[in-house]
Amino acid sequence: MSIIEFVKVVILGIVEGITEWLPISSTGHLILADEFIQLDVSPDFMEMFRVVIQLGAILAVVVLYFPRLWPFCNRKKAQNFWERHVDRGKMILWFKIVVACLPAVAIGLPFDDFLEEKLYNYVVVALMLVLYGVLFLIIEDYNARRRPVITNLEELTFRTAFLIGIFQVLSLIPGTSRSGSTIIGGILLGTSRTVAAEFTFFLAIPVMFGASLLKLIKFGLHFTGAEAVILLLGMLVAFLVSVLAIKFLMGYIKKHDFKAFGWYRIGLGVLIFGYYIGKNVLT
Repeated sequence: MSIIEFVKVVILGIVEGITEWLPISSTGHLILADEFIQLDVSPDFMEMFRVVIQLGAILAVVVLYFPRLWPFCNRKKAQNFWERHVDRGKMILWFKIVVACLPAVAIGLPFDDFLEEKLYNYVVVALMLVLYGVLFLIIEDYNARRRPVITNLEELTFRTAFLIGIFQVLSLIPGTSRSGSTIIGGILLGTSRTVAAEFTFFLAIPVMFGASLLKLIKFGLHFTGAEAVILLLGMLVAFLVSVLAIKFLMGYIKKHDFKAFGWYRIGLGVLIFGYYIGKNVLT
């Protein structure tokens, strides 16, 4: 692999690591990055790469939140097997995560190829960036006049988890942002920004592992040496950058709302429209 290709992969990993967790659409940014940073790979590999690179970002959540997610323990003084070896609260959290995944599984699996064929283009990405940017501004104004009723994950009910999962379905449209749609859903349903963000992180684990597995199966495991290096390097960079992005976001939302991300989305969407309109006029 040449130095130029190496640099391209690093840049794409940085883009993924930042945009997977900030509510600004990782898939949308990677689609746009293809316009300027085109790897010397087949279209099929690139389609798979855009999804599987997210595994690196997901591993950052697993590492950072492992003590809060690992449901197995060893309480020597507990009376029975389940109390001794299973943390009930963490296991219930995982059941809530599974329930929240059901809408995306039910809709995403049968329509994955259709959505990728029809919606993965700059027009859809730009429209969704602007639309959800406006929604962030409106919802934050609305949210400023009320207090959250769910301030920790233990208070999150199965019903609320399922409804957040319905909001996650919106992220099947590129440019929407999986974290953006679930955070908006969580805030509208009465969660604090912290709860909405953390549940979004946890919800990404099964969703993105599943999506990556499907893409790997579809592509097959017949990687060339260069393709394997590209994929592993992209995942590694995405992991390292994601650790920083998650820490930044959790610190940021303790003092600020999501309006800055809303304005960013609107500005980027307008720039994309302007770029492609100008490009089409010149050609």
